[in-house]
Amino acid sequence: MNANDVPIRIASTTLLVRDNGGPEVLMVKRNQKIDFFSGAMMFPGGKVEPQDTDPLWTKRATGWHDVAGDERGPRIAALREAFEECGVLATAGNVRLDARETKEARAAVEAGTLPFLDYVSSKGAKLDLTQMTLFSRWLTPPVVPKRFDTFFYLVAMPVGQTIVHDGRETVENEWVAPTEALRRAEAGERTILFPTRMNLRLLAQSQSIVEAIKSAEARPHRQVLPIVEMRGGERFLRLVDEDGYGPVEEPLAIG
Repeated sequence: MNANDVPIRIASTTLLVRDNGGPEVLMVKRNQKIDFFSGAMMFPGGKVEPQDTDPLWTKRATGWHDVAGDERGPRIAALREAFEECGVLATAGNVRLDARETKEARAAVEAGTLPFLDYVSSKGAKLDLTQMTLFSRWLTPPVVPKRFDTFFYLVAMPVGQTIVHDGRETVENEWVAPTEALRRAEAGERTILFPTRMNLRLLAQSQSIVEAIKSAEARPHRQVLPIVEMRGGERFLRLVDEDGYGPVEEPLAIG
């Protein structure tokens, strides 16, 4: 298959943030046994599934008609993945979660035996799409074996909920300041992929969640497609100034 013929899958990622003297973002460690991005520290996320665009979400998602049509599925997927991987349910209004029930529900949603829509409905809750801020959107270059068109959303950590990794896809979790996460990656203490590092750099420019949201809303949104160039027999990734990350160029590592 030609590189340009690799199917592009729509995916979604949540930058779950809290203020602790400045923004901290939740990062989860991918299971080493997973064949793609294994062992990397990432934001919770995954592919958009058909269930994420179910028209019945109009009754269970606040702001469904207020967001662009191509973002409805990605926003639901981002919140579903945050629930599956971290046990977080971002709703309009507080919702009480029982630890045992939540563990069973997460496993059932992930296995496909319990539609996420049915679980949200059973809680009498509504997902809140209006409290999600589009942070960035990235398209994987053609040279990568699996390609994704990924939406990154900024979401404030719901009050009164606790992070618990699922133990299957994610085996660790940590709240970390963006600058500290970047330091750990630079020191080789963490494996953090290129798009994740770039968005950590962007988040690090804000001193609070409010500032991060305002900055994201003010940015002209564009689909970031890293440019792959050959230099002395080695491939490099480069971003253009219009992408909003400043001058960036580094060797391409394909995991």
